[in-house]
Amino acid sequence: MISEDALALDPLIVGAILAMALVTAATKVGGFWFLRRIEVSERLEAGLAVLPGAIVIAILGPELAGGGPAEWGGAGVVLLVMWRTENILLSLCGGVGAVVLFRTLL
Repeated sequence: MISEDALALDPLIVGAILAMALVTAATKVGGFWFLRRIEVSERLEAGLAVLPGAIVIAILGPELAGGGPAEWGGAGVVLLVMWRTENILLSLCGGVGAVVLFRTLL
């Protein structure tokens, strides 16, 4: 049974979450506002186009470097799905599913 204390929300935690949401929204809106006011060169546009992939690599790279066969197999699935579909989200979902499957089997 869940106690009443477990269901209580700490105002400090709720405030921190709301502050993070506000900063995230302000950053996104501010970025769109800023980009509308400057002329975007082809080089900057190309850099912004590859940014999501670079962020994914920066986050997952250390995990892959320290990972075992399941993680490397998942990375292979990501590469295969990305090569066939060119869809980052589908590739990542396939990779996560593959890691779960490989960890279960290995």
